[in-house]
Amino acid sequence: MTSPNLVPRRVATQVAAALADTRVVLISGARQSGKSTLVRVVAGDRSALRRDLDREQDRAAAQADPTGFVSFSELMCIDEIQRIPDLLLAIKATVDEDPRPGRFLLTGSSRLFGLRGAPDALPGRMETVELWPFSQGEIDGTPDGFIDAAFAEGPTLRHESTVSRADYAARIVRGGLPEAVSRSDGRRRSRFLDSYVQALIDRDVRELVRIEQAPQLRALVRLLAARSAGLIAAGALESELGLSRPTIARYLRILEEVFLIKRIPGWSRNLGSRVTQAPKLVFVDSGIASQQLSVDTHRLLRPGEPLGPLLEGFVISELARQATWSEQLVDIFHYRDHNKVEVDVILENRRRQVVAIEVKASSTVRSDDFRGLRRIGERLGDDLIAGIVLYTGTSTLPFGEKMRAVPVSALWQVS
Repeated sequence: MTSPNLVPRRVATQVAAALADTRVVLISGARQSGKSTLVRVVAGDRSALRRDLDREQDRAAAQADPTGFVSFSELMCIDEIQRIPDLLLAIKATVDEDPRPGRFLLTGSSRLFGLRGAPDALPGRMETVELWPFSQGEIDGTPDGFIDAAFAEGPTLRHESTVSRADYAARIVRGGLPEAVSRSDGRRRSRFLDSYVQALIDRDVRELVRIEQAPQLRALVRLLAARSAGLIAAGALESELGLSRPTIARYLRILEEVFLIKRIPGWSRNLGSRVTQAPKLVFVDSGIASQQLSVDTHRLLRPGEPLGPLLEGFVISELARQATWSEQLVDIFHYRDHNKVEVDVILENRRRQVVAIEVKASSTVRSDDFRGLRRIGERLGDDLIAGIVLYTGTSTLPFGEKMRAVPVSALWQVS
């Protein structure tokens, strides 16, 4: 595994293209995922003015004189816009008066319109680009083209791998936050990830909601890590946390708004059977989930440790990263019916074609592992492009029409 580039090139290209067409561009993503670095790269040699609302003096100036704060004729870059959401009103007035593209480049560590009191000020004037932690391909300098390849090649997709189960475990534990990736020492990485979550709760979460039970919120984060890639319902967590169902539901929403977790909705296409609509939960960064469970690479490989759920969450988060740049416009779901037939991931494009994926931590695959994929195939017919079991083995193996077992590393090594 090599050192990552300073900035994801695909996202930099997206942002530059958006600035050429749009008055306001927002880079939205988790703290320390590289937003400020990305802004510096995209702005380049342009006569850009930089302001950071994490700095007290910039924040005070923005509150005292919002109109004057954004009065600048060239590109203006404002970091952490969620700190002063009312500033959007001043930006709206400015870009309505001067509608040239490329006026403002904003960053935010919270989903902007989930903020309390955030004005719905910029419809039709702002494009949002989502920035995730580094993908495996960005770290390794490999293609990251699995989604497009799966829809284009379907069951003819082939990939041979040299990645071992130990390497997969190491990648899960490391995660993709730039600071964590740069720390080769596992103890120092663990300290960073632990302080990262605490700072997120102490600062970003408190901006969004008044927290009455901060210790219980930290306990909720640990409990969610233990249920990574599982179905999550607020009612099921009440007794373990001593919190009310509405409070848990509110905290889950906030944790998603600050990019700590992502909820994957249930999928249905009126397939003639009852299906669950409960979302599946994954952590945006697998390193954070691993740290919450106090597992390192060696422990994760032991029998009884949560390699399977963490690998599934890792795969889903890699797919979510790719979905922000793939040519195929896809939505990500999971599937489970009343007979407990499950499919870990459903990728559905705008033509309603589907690539269905199961994730297995085993280095071998059995025919039974395709049960859910075959069920989807029977119902969808030609709309199923492929049913794929991603596993930790080394070879692509056929398991019937449209069905293949493919090494997990295909996610970042095929194009």
